[in-house]
Amino acid sequence: MLGINVLAGISIALLLLSTCSALYEDQIKKFDWRSVHVGALKQSRVDLNHFQPRLLVSTHEDVVAFLCPKTGSILWRQVLEQKPRGDIKLLQVSGFSVDSSDTAAAPIGTNLGFDMLTVQGHAPALVRGWNTNIGTIEWEWSIMPLNSEKAQDALWFYSNSILYHIVPAWRSHLEVTAYFASSGHSTGSTSKIMASWITRESCTLSGTFYVCVDSKQLISLDLVSKSTQVIRTALESEPQGKIEAVEGLNGVVIVDGKLVSVNKDQAVCGALQGSSYAVGSFNYRKIVVSADLTSGNLKINAAYLDNCSPVSELQQTLQFPEHFGIPTLNSFDCKLKRSGDGKSCMFVFSTSSESIVAVQQGKVRWSREESLANVIDSQFMDLPLADTEGTLESEMKGKAGDIASAFLRRISTQAVQIRSLFLHVIGLGPPPTDTQRAGLVRDSFGLHKILVLLTRSGKIFGIDNISGKHHWQLYLPKVNAFDNAEQMHLIVQRTSKHFPLQPLCAIVAKNSINGNGVLYRFNPITGQATEGGLLHLDFKIKQLSLLAETEKDFVKGILIFDASNQVHVYPQHATPLADGMYLYTADVKSAQLEGYFVKYAGGKLSCTHIWNARLGGHHSEQQIIAVAGKNPIEHVHSQGRVLGDRSVLYKYINPNLVAFVTQAPDATHKSVLNLYLVDVVSGSVIFSMTHRKVRAPLSIVHSENWLAYSYFNEKVRRTEITTIELYEGKAQANSSVWSSLTAPPMPLVERQSYIIPAIVEALRETITERGITNKHVLIGTASGSIIEMPWHLLDPRRPIASTTQGREEGAIPYIPELPLPTESHINYNQTVARLRNIYTAPSGLESTCLVVATGLDLFVTRVAPSKTFDLLKEDFDYILISIVLVALTSGSLIVKHLASRKLLKQAWK
Repeated sequence: MLGINVLAGISIALLLLSTCSALYEDQIKKFDWRSVHVGALKQSRVDLNHFQPRLLVSTHEDVVAFLCPKTGSILWRQVLEQKPRGDIKLLQVSGFSVDSSDTAAAPIGTNLGFDMLTVQGHAPALVRGWNTNIGTIEWEWSIMPLNSEKAQDALWFYSNSILYHIVPAWRSHLEVTAYFASSGHSTGSTSKIMASWITRESCTLSGTFYVCVDSKQLISLDLVSKSTQVIRTALESEPQGKIEAVEGLNGVVIVDGKLVSVNKDQAVCGALQGSSYAVGSFNYRKIVVSADLTSGNLKINAAYLDNCSPVSELQQTLQFPEHFGIPTLNSFDCKLKRSGDGKSCMFVFSTSSESIVAVQQGKVRWSREESLANVIDSQFMDLPLADTEGTLESEMKGKAGDIASAFLRRISTQAVQIRSLFLHVIGLGPPPTDTQRAGLVRDSFGLHKILVLLTRSGKIFGIDNISGKHHWQLYLPKVNAFDNAEQMHLIVQRTSKHFPLQPLCAIVAKNSINGNGVLYRFNPITGQATEGGLLHLDFKIKQLSLLAETEKDFVKGILIFDASNQVHVYPQHATPLADGMYLYTADVKSAQLEGYFVKYAGGKLSCTHIWNARLGGHHSEQQIIAVAGKNPIEHVHSQGRVLGDRSVLYKYINPNLVAFVTQAPDATHKSVLNLYLVDVVSGSVIFSMTHRKVRAPLSIVHSENWLAYSYFNEKVRRTEITTIELYEGKAQANSSVWSSLTAPPMPLVERQSYIIPAIVEALRETITERGITNKHVLIGTASGSIIEMPWHLLDPRRPIASTTQGREEGAIPYIPELPLPTESHINYNQTVARLRNIYTAPSGLESTCLVVATGLDLFVTRVAPSKTFDLLKEDFDYILISIVLVALTSGSLIVKHLASRKLLKQAWK
């Protein structure tokens, strides 16, 4: 009987082998890499004296994590629910404070203790107890507020095993409810404290005290006191900024860089001055540490709280790199040195550039670039040529007068190259440049590029797309995204193809102080500022566009449309190229589109309003949720599609076609989604379609003559993808030049919908150098997978039944469900948490497309939609083909010799 069971088990295992698919072991991380992040730091607790030194953090990206204090690497990470459900309100860690109220030991016989407690969300509010050694949730309870709108501003604090929930009603009162932290049972005490002076902008929670600013005084309430009394504390002057609490000090706030206490039992050192503070212990005494950045130097000072005497061992000054921005001290801890001589302290900082920086012994020990968790734009830049290739290209560009001069130029060039090689061998040659030393030289197939990433905080990175190495980084302070839900832009003004001119990129953003435009130009290979660097504009930016290349320096000018409907071009010598340009603007809230025409005459630019379109309905209830244009570097290889009868169905390829998606609530259908295809030159609506009982999340991709978009169908509760193809018909209106002013008749529209068993977060099409390779659609899902979907599966011309014509066209019969095979997941098990965007770019190989997926993590890879038809396989047998070639060559020579002897013999007969 046992033998039969063994045989059955072996048989089942062999059958399952055919259903498994995987990468070869030597292919893992060979063409891809992933960078894992936690997000911008919110709260942190560092403990160097624990049996396992730990750094526990919570972030603005709703993540809790355990970092290694020595290296900053992630030991474990838990990605919580997205906002507002996952918004972390409180992080309480047991054993970090000298106060007895910080203890969280479980009662005897129960398991309700915790290493770490978090409170997140408001409707419902989730309270969780964590085991920090392995990152698991030990227990959880939740509460649902009666008024979810008021609960959005709710605050929490922990004291003596009791968790307090504060719900403010602005300009009215505070509602305070107490719960047993581990069980969630109410203590039965809910108090309503009248406080007509509280406002959202002027109040904060400091320990058990609720503190508000009122002119030149602080008004506070002790929320755990048996007799609630209003405490008034006078200030020297009215605060210039918002007050902030100091964690670890009960009833202490920071007012204009100084500590002010509203708690009579808590004394502070008013002489300290700093931009941020942290509280801890040193030599078994409670201390407060202040940090301040002055002229690029970070100064750290400390003082004992009992007598305000300075702690000289902790005072230090170090140079703080500019690309980190402004630091804020978050937490610190000290431990005995290995030599036993004194203590070593680690200070953890969060910065305005969303970096996490650890300072120890007067220097930066490690840093984490968490701004990469919020990438908003990306560009793949070609690397510069090597010196020899650059010299050859300069020679080929030169105008040769005759063959003799070209031959002499070639001989002299090769002589110089031989001389440089000889000097390099003997060690007397010129030193390599910075880019050559870093290995930033263009390869033969154009697969090695520099990945330029722009983040939400205004930080820019230059990353090697092969190794993931950060070659450079720079930070633009005081910049923001634009109004109307428009992010900052990263624009390529000059590529690396114009040797010896250096490539040029520009960042277009909004000044966070006055709202005017900001233009920053830099070299994407080195990260150094060029063309004047940072330029502050004296107007607000409403729209921008990229012009054609100039003949002078091959720079593409940036056409900027300001809030007063005036146009500007940077650089100014590209101004004549703006003549005849068309611009459009879209208001997201009112869904109103406007078109403009730019004219250059008399050395000046003028702008004329030529059309407008209202997509918001009669009462402007519709709002734009997505805008999708075509990739400006896209090449269309085929102008038509061959049908089964060998006729051609020509594509409707309108470069000025832009897709707009609007959405509004509806009393009958809950939510209505509208799609409009608008020619933004003439303002005409080419096509429109309505979906009822559907809602966001919506993702859309627009390419060539087709577009695909995903949405959530509320009626059947599933995610669907709709695809549309546009055709002119069997006759082409104009095969050479497209004109929106003399456009052909309305296109023929093919459309189809499909079911996808996943939540779609991002869509992007693959793009190649010449557009010969088949188009695939990259689908990013909520689970972190990136699926490569061939277009023939999304084709709206898939027939309902298998027909002869469909087989002739190569169309697959229509099936509503889209397959998601494991081999189509291009990131296999390298999931991308909180995936938001996918960016693609062509490589030097027509078969290969470069891909970067951004979200909480960063994933870079390459795909080949039509396989690598222009590249030999990795297992290509070079030895065998060499032997075959040698044998064929030798055989042909021998046969030639024998044939000549035969002819000679025949001639003598």
